Amino acid sequence: MNAAKRLEIFRRLHEDNPEPKTELAYSTPFELLIAVILSAQSTDVGVNKATARLFPVANTPQAIHALGIEGLSEYIKTIGLYNSKAKNVIETCRLLVEQHAGEVPQTREALEALPGVGRKTANVVLNTAFRQFTMAVDTHIFRVSNRTGIAPGKTVLEVEKKLLKFVPRDYLLDAHHWLILHGRYVCQARKPRCGSCRIEDLCEYKQKTSDD
Repeated sequence: MNAAKRLEIFRRLHEDNPEPKTELAYSTPFELLIAVILSAQSTDVGVNKATARLFPVANTPQAIHALGIEGLSEYIKTIGLYNSKAKNVIETCRLLVEQHAGEVPQTREALEALPGVGRKTANVVLNTAFRQFTMAVDTHIFRVSNRTGIAPGKTVLEVEKKLLKFVPRDYLLDAHHWLILHGRYVCQARKPRCGSCRIEDLCEYKQKTSDD
């Protein structure tokens, strides 16, 4: 895909949704961090239901750590893998208090040192909470990047690096949200909604299927 196509794709996505947001509910960088940790292999809707119960009771590292694993589990037991997530969150809260004065660090290295925080989670926090030029690639973004031809790659890291290189700089801060929403609601895995897609005429997947 050439640069002009990519520019037009993101221009249209921006035009349709000028201020895209994550669908996870949060009000502080710490709440976002916890929500993203909980969202692994879970839906944003499910996580939001759990954090709607949790955050009014405990929304700081100190307060959540004080709940303990069993106490936290009661709030998040509706989420998949809640036992292991509870252990990771409690340990993360302990490290935030002991090593970061209760604040969420703003570097990938420090974030990835926290239990339950991998590269994708770190990138989400850095981009969404701290507005850094990072690209978190989940299954939706991986699919959209490959299917459309925006940034094809065989691995998540390869797609991430290509997106950082190819997405026009003016659109890079919000590209994560546009791509994930596009994958979630339009460019779906089993039945992409090509007929109602704003970038259908620019998409290389559509061109390939038309050629076949």
